[in-house]
Amino acid sequence: MAARVEKIFTALDIGSSKISAMIAGRMDNGELTVLGTGQRASKGVKRGYIADTETTEMDVRDAVEQAERIAGTNIDDVWVSFSAGGLQSMLTSVETELGGHRIEQEDIDLLLDAGRNSIDPKGKMVLHAQPALYTLDGLNGVKKPKGLHADRLGVDIHVILAEGSPVRNIDMSVRGAHLNVKSIVASPIAAGTACLSREERELGVALVEMGAEVTNVSLFAGGMLVGLMTLPYGAADITDDIASSFGLRRAQAERIKCFYGSATTSPRDNHDVINLELEKTAEHSDEDGRITRAQLIAVIRQRLDHLIGEIGRALKDLGFTGPVGRQVVLTGGGAELKGIADYAQSALGRTVRIGRPTGLNALPEAHSGPAFAGLAGLALYASQEPIDLRSMSRSHQKVYKYGGSAVIGRLMSAIRGNF
Repeated sequence: MAARVEKIFTALDIGSSKISAMIAGRMDNGELTVLGTGQRASKGVKRGYIADTETTEMDVRDAVEQAERIAGTNIDDVWVSFSAGGLQSMLTSVETELGGHRIEQEDIDLLLDAGRNSIDPKGKMVLHAQPALYTLDGLNGVKKPKGLHADRLGVDIHVILAEGSPVRNIDMSVRGAHLNVKSIVASPIAAGTACLSREERELGVALVEMGAEVTNVSLFAGGMLVGLMTLPYGAADITDDIASSFGLRRAQAERIKCFYGSATTSPRDNHDVINLELEKTAEHSDEDGRITRAQLIAVIRQRLDHLIGEIGRALKDLGFTGPVGRQVVLTGGGAELKGIADYAQSALGRTVRIGRPTGLNALPEAHSGPAFAGLAGLALYASQEPIDLRSMSRSHQKVYKYGGSAVIGRLMSAIRGNF
């Protein structure tokens, strides 16, 4: 008998180059299947921020309507990604006395309530506030404490903070398209859900999401995101360099980058000739409208040297060094450039692979590349229906709070102990 759809989840990825939507259904056999997708060029977003609300509303509505037509259903609620600057990952911990009795669900709920009350957003907006790992009498890394006995029960809480105004602008744009915002999710959380295996997230891995105008560098360890930095650079900067160097329009430069561009060189590059189809009004152009592939790659490499250098510094600032700092996963539209994994591996001195979305059935081939990892991951994340402490009712509980730096230090020490 064919599997039936039990629940529908809609993901909406609002990027600087494209706005894409995905409607996915959780089937009665537990699998998540793509029912419909839609995509429109993003004309109202700059560097991850909403710059034109009306244009963004129209693009969102068009992308969602396209997905609805393919899926044959209408949707109201969407899960939306957020990738702009100002994202900050924070870990905090709370602990309570139990007196040695058996841990019941009520004890866990009271602890989580108290943990929510202990969060200090430091003037920012809380995007996520989720329980990560529990601690029993000093034993770290407990995932399911219910039913065990302990004198003290603690929990590490993973919090993602963001600047309030950009988040509110995204919320307003989506609601202006007559859609309800179920949740706004940090882009690295979504991309990590689609691209990283459970083991990678446990042992320690860096995820570099190269978007059109924003690159997010995030560090996962102990099963959760523990560090995050946003860089105001992306693959569109490479396109702009090509356009300005050879007197092309952006659309032409993007096509040439995709068809002929590469991050690595070969002996044939000086002999491979590219016809540019230059604009007649272009002030700067070659006499015959032709360049060699070596010239194109030289322009690409100049920008990549800067971008990968910034990524390397971000990884160092996040503490991604030593035995933990072994593997980097590249994803996002910038990861589709030919040879970029080999180039980044050489430049960073770490193992690098390209992250593509997994875990979804019937994913269209056009949406199976790294450029759509965030969209696919958002659907996967939504289907997990994660617990968020902000949705829990308030209560009063005597707790002991620990600073975020102490929690991260304890977590990283435990991870290093595995090597």
